[in-house]
Amino acid sequence: MQHEKLVKGIYFGLIGNILFIAFGVICWIYYKTFVGNAFYPRVLEVLAYAVEFMGFGLLAYSDWLLCRSIRMRGILKISFTVYIILEAIMMILELNSYRIEAYEPYSLGLAILHAVVSGLVCFSFLQLDPDNVKWEFAIGVCFTLIAAGMFGNILGIRIYFSIITNAIGFAVLFGAMKFFNDREEIEIDCYGDNATEAVFSSSTIFENTKSSFEIIEETVIEDPDEEK
Repeated sequence: MQHEKLVKGIYFGLIGNILFIAFGVICWIYYKTFVGNAFYPRVLEVLAYAVEFMGFGLLAYSDWLLCRSIRMRGILKISFTVYIILEAIMMILELNSYRIEAYEPYSLGLAILHAVVSGLVCFSFLQLDPDNVKWEFAIGVCFTLIAAGMFGNILGIRIYFSIITNAIGFAVLFGAMKFFNDREEIEIDCYGDNATEAVFSSSTIFENTKSSFEIIEETVIEDPDEEK
């Protein structure tokens, strides 16, 4: 049951991040083609909100499923929840739905803060299987994309560019998680899993010892002097 929640959580996390990529692309089109009092910018804005809400709905549901299925990993659960809230605030501000005087979409400080928080969240996923080299590589790819988003803002691109690269990075991460989990190449500890235990008793030890002696007795050792 818990593994079913895990599989669904990974799947909805992947789809949610893909929808965030779509949101970022819509924002890019919106700002490139915006004309005052035109009709189609409103259509793009409504479409962006629809995609945004669907993405957050799926990502929030994914977060809930992962928290309910994965055992321990408190840092991962808290950081991923904070990341979702942070992305929600920034996406709302990007579409000018609510204005905050301190929010500057071209701000280098904001880009760095966004990348640092996202990078820490990315690295928190190492808790799932810290000794898996393939998983470490997937996290490295995700972090590289996050850093690319930060440099995009340094070059003067609005913060939605880093939202897109973040979404691509986490889509890669969840895609890798799904790929490895489907092939049992990553070990994710879920609630209800039983630890493997070696059970020994006097009878099993005696049986093993007895079988060992029987093997020795059945082995024929030829004496070379007998052949002469």
